[in-house]
Amino acid sequence: MPELDSKPWRDIFYESFDDLRLYARHYPAPDDKFRSVICLPGLTRNSSDFHTLATYLSTHPEKPRNVYCLDYRGRGRSQHDSNWRNYVPYIELLDTIDFLTVRGLHRVGIVGTSRGGIIAMMMARLRPTAMGAVVLNDIGPVIETRGLARIVSYVGRMPVPKTWADAVMIMREINGRGFPDFTDGQWDSMARGVFEERKGRLVLSYDRKLSRAMGTIDLSRPVPDLWPQFVALGQVPAFVLRGEHSDVLSPETLEEMVERHPNLRAMTVSEQGHAPVLQEQEPVEAIGSFFAVND
Repeated sequence: MPELDSKPWRDIFYESFDDLRLYARHYPAPDDKFRSVICLPGLTRNSSDFHTLATYLSTHPEKPRNVYCLDYRGRGRSQHDSNWRNYVPYIELLDTIDFLTVRGLHRVGIVGTSRGGIIAMMMARLRPTAMGAVVLNDIGPVIETRGLARIVSYVGRMPVPKTWADAVMIMREINGRGFPDFTDGQWDSMARGVFEERKGRLVLSYDRKLSRAMGTIDLSRPVPDLWPQFVALGQVPAFVLRGEHSDVLSPETLEEMVERHPNLRAMTVSEQGHAPVLQEQEPVEAIGSFFAVND
């Protein structure tokens, strides 16, 4: 059985289809009365990003629900893959579906931040019965080349900080333009989602070989769009959040998403870029309300 201690979550380990040991957090609700939610993080991020949101959803005063936050292979507490070519959304989708199968979950709600939203859109096309409602956090069917180039430039290439103060400085340098109003505490929180301490040293909380997978992207050509995958989301209620300063999801793409989806609501998170951190009261409660009315 998963362990439950003083933490508000249970640690879950499960095996992938190719025998990697993968990790997820489970924030338990009192019962299974309401739709479970799966949280899928961004490219280099992990389950810890969703702590505030998952705690809120699992203890909601009216509709508390089980929340599961996944670490992709090579991220967080999941095992690294010896083949970096497996660090792609399709394989991560298979891992997610494996998790749903292991836990016996159906028609789940999904919160997908960036990469997680891509996986959610792919799931809508390939396994539509797995989902019941979807939140896309600063991602859509068109990914702006400018934002993608920024991400490619730092994945696996960041210097190793000697102290947490150095780690915070690195986060400010990479993301300062998108988050101009962040406090010192918020920068520290972001840094602790990217780095972790092992044997007294700070290291990346993801496999550096992820940069090799990202290096296969040809930025001189237009990024293929995901409109067919997004249109497949038309079968379920959807909620899109966009950071006001996002360089990945443009206002024009968001407007077209609203036009193309018959049951989509949208929200702009002020003074945040790619991707909103889902720790402030307004977006967290908005996501809670979305799931509450779409059980």
